[in-house]
Amino acid sequence: MSSVKMHSLTPKSSNKPLYKYQQSLPKLPVPTLQETIPKYLKSVKAVISPAEFEKTQAVAREFLTPGGIGETLQKRLEERARTEKTSWLYEWWNDWSYMGYRDPVVVYVSYFFVFRDELHRQWRNPARRAAALATAALEFRRLTVEEDLEPEMAKGGALSMDQYQWMFNSCRIPAIPSDTTRVVDPAQNNEILVIRKNKFFTFNTHHADGTQLSTAEIAAQIEKIYGLAGDKPAAPIGVLTAENRDLWTKQREELVKSPKNREALDAIERAAFVICLDDTSPVTRNEASRACWHGDGRNRFFDKPLQFIVFENGKAGFLGEHSMMDGTPTSRLCDWVLDNLSRDKINHGSATVAPSLSAPRQLDFEVSPTTAANIKSAEANFDKLIGEHSLNVQAYTVHGKDLIKKFKASPDAYAQMAIQLAYYKMHGVSRPTYESAQTRKFGFGRTETCRTVSEESVAWVKSMEDPDVPVLKKAELARKALAAHVAFMADAVENKGVDRHLLGLKLSLAKGEAVPSLFTDPAFEYSKHWYLSTSQLTSEYFDGYGWGEVVPDGYGIAYMIKERSLHFNVGCRNEMHGERMHHFLHAALDDMRFMFEAELAASGAGPAPAKAKL
Repeated sequence: MSSVKMHSLTPKSSNKPLYKYQQSLPKLPVPTLQETIPKYLKSVKAVISPAEFEKTQAVAREFLTPGGIGETLQKRLEERARTEKTSWLYEWWNDWSYMGYRDPVVVYVSYFFVFRDELHRQWRNPARRAAALATAALEFRRLTVEEDLEPEMAKGGALSMDQYQWMFNSCRIPAIPSDTTRVVDPAQNNEILVIRKNKFFTFNTHHADGTQLSTAEIAAQIEKIYGLAGDKPAAPIGVLTAENRDLWTKQREELVKSPKNREALDAIERAAFVICLDDTSPVTRNEASRACWHGDGRNRFFDKPLQFIVFENGKAGFLGEHSMMDGTPTSRLCDWVLDNLSRDKINHGSATVAPSLSAPRQLDFEVSPTTAANIKSAEANFDKLIGEHSLNVQAYTVHGKDLIKKFKASPDAYAQMAIQLAYYKMHGVSRPTYESAQTRKFGFGRTETCRTVSEESVAWVKSMEDPDVPVLKKAELARKALAAHVAFMADAVENKGVDRHLLGLKLSLAKGEAVPSLFTDPAFEYSKHWYLSTSQLTSEYFDGYGWGEVVPDGYGIAYMIKERSLHFNVGCRNEMHGERMHHFLHAALDDMRFMFEAELAASGAGPAPAKAKL
C-alpha cells in the first residue's frame, strides 16, 4: 500500500492537540456473524424477488452452520484484528478499494469541490485569488505539521486523525499490481507546484530566513508564472496521470529514463500542494463543476491529493485524490481556508514584495517519441471518457435544513429518501444504494456502507407514486423509511454495517480454499452493485461537490444539505440520462415538502399546503 514509514501518531509534546486522542481510540471492531448475517438478509430482501431471497436465506443458514466455514473465517478475522497495528481492515481496504484499482482516478475516484464566488473584490483577480488560497492553505499546513490543529470531534468523542499525515507533500505513485504513496518531510519541502498552460513551476514559500512569503509575494510569484507560461501550451505530461493505472505505470517508466524527467517528477511529488491556473472562465454551476471534476485533463497532475483550481474569471475550486484520505479531512481543509479568508482571520503579511525574491523554477520535461505517442493516446482516452459522461447540478433553493428540521426529520435521511424517490420516479424500481458512513471514531477507521434501500423505503416510494394512497398514509410510511435509514446509519458508524465485515470474511479465505456459497450467490454481488453511489459533505462555502458513478449503469450523487438549500450533483454516463435524474430530484423534493406540510397541517402545527398531486 504505502512505500513510506507512517507517522507514529503520538503527540510531539503534551500541549500538541492534533494526535492527543489517537492512542486512546478503540480499535475497529469485528461484528459477530449473528449481527451481520440477519442485517445482510434484511437489506437483500428489499432488492430481490421472493424466490431469489429463499435461495439467499438458504446459503446464509449454511454459512452460519456451527463449526462451519463462517465460524472459521470469523476466527481468522478476529485474530487479524488482534494482531494488526492499525486495524484489521486498513491495509486491505486501501489496497482493494484504491491502490489496487486500475481504472483512471478521474472520473471514478477523484472528487471535487466548487468554491462559492469570492465576495472580496481584490481576490476576483486570479493571481490574487490563488495567492490568498495558498496563504490560507499554508497556514492550515503549518497547524497540521506542527500538530497545533485541533482534532475533529463527533458525537461521542474524537475522530481518528491518521489521514492528515498524507495531506501535504504527498503523491500517489503508479505501480503494478498496486500503487504506492510517497510523502516527504514538510519541514524540508516548502515548495508548491503551479500548473499553467500544461507547464509545471515551483517556488519556495519561505524566505531564506525561514519566514513565509506574504500573500502579496505569492501573488507576485504567480504573476511571474503567468508571464513565463505564455500563451502556447506545452506537451501535457499531466494527462498521463488520467490514464489506466497500469498504462501510466509503464509510461512513467519511460519518462524516468531521462534524468531531467526524474528530477521534474521528484519536484512534483515533493510539492506541498498544487495550484492549477486554468485558462477557462466557467460561469454556471454545471460548467464550474465539470471544470473542477476533470477540466481538459491537461492542466492537472491527478496523482496529487490537493489541487486548488483557479480560473481566469476568479472562480475557484478543488480536486482531491482519494486513495489515502476520504473527503472529510479535505473538506475541513477547504472549509477552513474559505471561512478564515472570508472572516479576514488570515495574516497576509506585508503588501511590500521583497526585491530579492527568487524567480519560480520551471520543470522541464524531455519528451521522447514514445512519450509523445503516450501523451497523444492519453489525450484521446481522456477525451473519449469525458465525452461519455454528463454532470448535472440540482440546486434546490425552495428550502434546506431549516424546513427539514421543522418536519422533525433527519436531514441526511431526508436527502437519501429524496434520492430514492427520484430514482423510483425515473426507473420504476428500487435498487442497491451506497451511502458512505464514517468510522473514524475508531483508530484508522475510514468508512462503512450504509445500505439505503430497505423494505420500508420501498413501501414508501411505491406509495408516493400511487394516487390512491392518502397523503397522511404516505407520510406515515415516510417516517418508517426515515427511521430505518437512521437505524442502519447508526450501526454503520459503529462499523456494524454489512459490507466491510463480509469483505473481511471473504478476504480471510486461504489461497485455494473453496469459496462459500454465500459469496457465489448472485444476490451477494447484486446487492453491492451500487446503482446509486452517494455521500454527503456540506459547507456553506461550497457551490458544488461530486464525483462519477461506480458502475456503468449507475449514478454518483454527492449532496450538500445547507441551511436554506439542498444541492445534488449527478454524475453518470450519457446513456443514464443524468438530466432526467436532475429533474426527478426536484420533483421528489417538491412531493416530500407537500407531504410533510400536509402532515404538519393535520397535526395543527402548520398551515395547509398548496394543492399538489400526490
